[in-house]
Amino acid sequence: MKFQIDPDIRKAETLPASFYKDTAVFEEMREKVFYPAWHWLGDKSQLTIGAGVTPFQLLDGFLDEPLIITRDKEERTCALTNICTHRANLISHNQEDSHQLICKYHGRRFALDGSFMHMPEFKEASDFPRACDDLHQFDLASWGPFLFTSLQQGFSFAEIQKELDKRVGFLPLNEFKALPEMDKDYLVNAHWALYCDNYLEGFHIPFVHADLNSLLDYGAYETLLFEHMNLQVGYSSGGDEVFNLPTGHIDYGKKIAAYYFWVFPNLMLNFYPWGLSVNVVKPINKNKTKVSFITYLYDESKLHSGAEALIDKVEREDEFVVEGVHKGLKSKFYKAGRFSPTREKGVHHFHQLLAKFING
Repeated sequence: MKFQIDPDIRKAETLPASFYKDTAVFEEMREKVFYPAWHWLGDKSQLTIGAGVTPFQLLDGFLDEPLIITRDKEERTCALTNICTHRANLISHNQEDSHQLICKYHGRRFALDGSFMHMPEFKEASDFPRACDDLHQFDLASWGPFLFTSLQQGFSFAEIQKELDKRVGFLPLNEFKALPEMDKDYLVNAHWALYCDNYLEGFHIPFVHADLNSLLDYGAYETLLFEHMNLQVGYSSGGDEVFNLPTGHIDYGKKIAAYYFWVFPNLMLNFYPWGLSVNVVKPINKNKTKVSFITYLYDESKLHSGAEALIDKVEREDEFVVEGVHKGLKSKFYKAGRFSPTREKGVHHFHQLLAKFING
């Protein structure tokens, strides 16, 4: 199935209802949308211990891609497949200190960069080892203490980092502290892209989030578009904490309450004066989505104030409307909608990207 979104938002229609209802389209997005994307892994302190390995499933239940993050004694970090090149056994099951990777099925060994080292009972095998006997190594990007990977790079992380640095690069990212006690998963009975649709516009704020609207200056709210990401800037109406921006900053002198970054297709990096809330949108099936909220603290004195204090309430309000849209899309009397040229630039941009990647 092919999708076309008019590049002129004044004329464009949204993705059709069939996009959200079609099982084949949902399945197709695994390889066409999610494999080329950049994915949040976490921070280095959680993912690497000494010289060691950390296994995990990337987007468990959807991509189900078994990965390992390794770090050697020189602190070189790699993202590798966790699949042995002999018989596809999982190599690592637990985080551990180790200077090599050993498959516990038949003893095949690899270095921490994934290169093949040794295999018992293979002396008589011809043309062995070959390059394909090494573990596949994935692209790995770091920004401050945070790590990201792409299974099949569709765009450069440098373009993402450039815009992050421009707005929040002044923050001491290496001082941000993980707060696992504040992390939370939400189950949303809706298609994953509907959750992103909702996130990517502030149009609904006065109608859905009365308390948040009282803190933000809705009239000044703006959306900035980049090739594979966008930024929503939330300005304080006077009732919220604001960033202490350094002289020379692109927004110096403005009362910025929040920077809401979205990276195609499913990653949100929400910066507040107190720290960072990472949101990862994880498809389960075309009718259900898990959204993981991951918290990092920078300035404890500003925690539990302003917009941050409303995160859970805002999330519940968003879930209600997103689930309502999901139900509404099942009607045979709805085909597609239109975009507000002033308030839905982010959604229009998202739909263009989805159509581009799905169409190949």
